[in-house]
Order: sequence, then structure tokens, then C-alpha cells
Amino acid sequence: MADSSLWPLVIYFLSVLVILGVILVLSALLGQKSKMTRATGEPFESGVVHIGSTQIPVSAEFFLVAIFFVIFDLETVFIFAWAIAFYELGLFGYLAVSVFILILIVALVYEWKSGALEWGVKVRTGLPKNYALQRVED
Repeated sequence: MADSSLWPLVIYFLSVLVILGVILVLSALLGQKSKMTRATGEPFESGVVHIGSTQIPVSAEFFLVAIFFVIFDLETVFIFAWAIAFYELGLFGYLAVSVFILILIVALVYEWKSGALEWGVKVRTGLPKNYALQRVED
């Protein structure tokens, strides 16, 4: 005989499957039909035909914000987990979280000194080796 504590999970699972089926059927019946064209067949382009090369200069600020988020926001999950088990972990836990926070501070200082926290136009101090400027003719 099945344990009665599993019934809510079974009911939840079945209700999710029913809702999923209803959504898929309604989408197939009511959804807009379109022909397969070159644009809709392109992967990762959201239906836009690509023009030119993918090697274009892209600002790295969004990447830096993502890294900044990973480093300095998701660590709160680990610090909260440590805070919940503070008394059980004792001195070892305190030292471990202290080293963790020290590493975060070093990462923050590195980002600050490298200019990753500053927005706007970045100015290079010099061109990389083997870099030749080419004039583009219209």
C-alpha cells in the first residue's frame, strides 16, 4: 500500500501533466500558423535573417555585470547557509566563511583596479602586437 504522504506529490504531478497537455492542445488549435521561411528556419536568430559576420565588436559591460552578479550576489546563498548552521559549525565554520569572504574582497579589489566596475567608453593604452589598422573604403 502506498504511503499517504505521497498523494499530494502524485496529485501535483498529474495536475502539471494535465495543464501541460491543455496548453499544448490549445496552442496547436488557436495558435498562428506560419510558413517555414529562411528567417524562421535560422537557429538562434529569432526569425531574423543574419547579415554579415558574427565577428562584430560587442561591449563587454553586460558580461562584466553578469560576472559581478555571480561573484557578489550568489555568495549570499552560501553565507546564509553558514549563518543557519553557525553554532553547529563552530570555529572551523567561522574560519571557512572568513576565508570565503576574504577571497570575495580580493576579487572585488581586482575588479575595481582593472576598471571593470566603471561604465562608459573604455580607452586602450596601446594597440596589441600584430595589430594593423585597415581603412575601410565605402
